[in-house]
Amino acid sequence: MTYETLFIGLLVAVLYVEIFGVYPGGIIVPAYIALYLDQPLRVLMTVAIAVLCILLYRILSKFLILFGKRRFVTFIFLGAVLAQLWSVLFPQLFPESFGLRAIGWLIPGLLANNLERQRFFPTLGSLITVSVFTYFLVRMLYSILP
Repeated sequence: MTYETLFIGLLVAVLYVEIFGVYPGGIIVPAYIALYLDQPLRVLMTVAIAVLCILLYRILSKFLILFGKRRFVTFIFLGAVLAQLWSVLFPQLFPESFGLRAIGWLIPGLLANNLERQRFFPTLGSLITVSVFTYFLVRMLYSILP
């Protein structure tokens, strides 16, 4: 089901970008969000790390020249470091069953890059729309197929 969700999410995201011209947090991000929609705390933690990446980027951009590739790499690096840092600190702060972790290392950085590049709310709205549509499309597909 993972591969199918990623493939369908990728197709839906590409179609969405072509029709509306707004990236839903990246091309692959909505598919990963759709995989974890049944774990809303992971989705919220991923968005929170992306927002924290944006704040750290804005601080760093006052001291460093961060445009183009450097900016993209900075977001990916910050997302990976913050996601890993949280996964290391998490067991000491909360019980394991709490489920408050990010989705991967790259997804928060990719999301942060698009949230910063485009306006925040249209990107977040697009992410929610494409992720939920992908989630229900995959569920409907699996209910039809044996």
